[in-house]
Amino acid sequence: MKFGIDRLLADPALRAPLRGRRVAVLAHPASLTHHLTHSLDALAASGDIRLTAAFGPQHGMRGDKQDNMIETADFHDPVLGIPVFSLYGQVRRPTDAMMDNCDVVLVDLQDVGTRIYTFVTSLRYMLEAAAKCGKEVWVLDRPNPVGRPVEGLRLRAGWESFVGAGPLPMRHGLTLGELGLWFIATLKLDVAYRIVEMEGWRPDGAPGFGWPLGERAWINPSPNAANLWMARAFPGTVMVEGTTLSEGRGTTRPLELFGAPNIDARRVMAEMHALAPHWLAGCHLRECWFEPTFHKHTGALCHGVQIHTEGPGYEHEAFKPWRIQALAFKAIRIQFPDYPLWRDFAYEYEHGKRAIDVINGGPALREWVDDNNAAPHDLDALTIPDEQSWLGERQAHLRY
Repeated sequence: MKFGIDRLLADPALRAPLRGRRVAVLAHPASLTHHLTHSLDALAASGDIRLTAAFGPQHGMRGDKQDNMIETADFHDPVLGIPVFSLYGQVRRPTDAMMDNCDVVLVDLQDVGTRIYTFVTSLRYMLEAAAKCGKEVWVLDRPNPVGRPVEGLRLRAGWESFVGAGPLPMRHGLTLGELGLWFIATLKLDVAYRIVEMEGWRPDGAPGFGWPLGERAWINPSPNAANLWMARAFPGTVMVEGTTLSEGRGTTRPLELFGAPNIDARRVMAEMHALAPHWLAGCHLRECWFEPTFHKHTGALCHGVQIHTEGPGYEHEAFKPWRIQALAFKAIRIQFPDYPLWRDFAYEYEHGKRAIDVINGGPALREWVDDNNAAPHDLDALTIPDEQSWLGERQAHLRY
């Protein structure tokens, strides 16, 4: 198969509308061609594209920042001789002065298919800036590595943030190019927009179910997005960032596991199976021990659970990572009612709101966990209508 960047580089006719125009690129470490050349370098070497600027999202153009809320400065690329503007530094939205450097912005970002991933929000902000400044945006499309399944509550009005760009469910099932179409329609943006579509993407094809396993190398789009298995679990495990549990940062399998020094993972897993065994289908849960080398619980032995989706037991349509993690929180609340589960800090610069609520786009999930009388079917009653409405809404924007 071919990603958007590979099609653009291979076809002079696709590049023809860019001739003579000032071109900027929004990219990150996973913005690579089939031959593992960074897109910025490959475009510069094409001979007929005039690069005048670049933009780097969270974690930087070159992936230099390990954790969240670690900012990246603007810099001057010494090889290409162009400014590289940070969209995770002094600003998160492109400024008019930044946009003055280009006529067209090529967005080449590998997403992981989860609302909270900030590259989704950076796309929205770029589209809004382009609409304001009269610029054109092209998305060089890449796979949604977790394919088409949809799961989770939709973000509620008033809960928009840098990890919540709009009323998406947690697992949205769109590519970045398709998300651009949805943003333009939802926000009623007047912006010139084009998708350089992929060729041969099979979002429902085994064994990758969204990611072309065996055809393309996996390159971390952010430092802790280590593999496809992380991407599959991430719509659930990202919620652990809003808790006092470790999400495995500081281990070799971040965001595939969770745990803490003072919980009994066996009791948690037994409670999960007792509460909603049907939510645990499509994967294997394994008791594990780990000791983070940095981040939460550094140097402490944690008892936890690893979510395995890499083996023969993986069932793509049955796997529900958001519900699995919600169920784990509920099990901890039942088994350890005094455990201080919710972390108190300003998550992605949102002050005065609980981090778990910012992550979930509202308080509903936390309230369900903390309500002693709420059962799994109560969360389904809230969530299934959101999922069904999104399936209908996104249909007009599907391109594959």
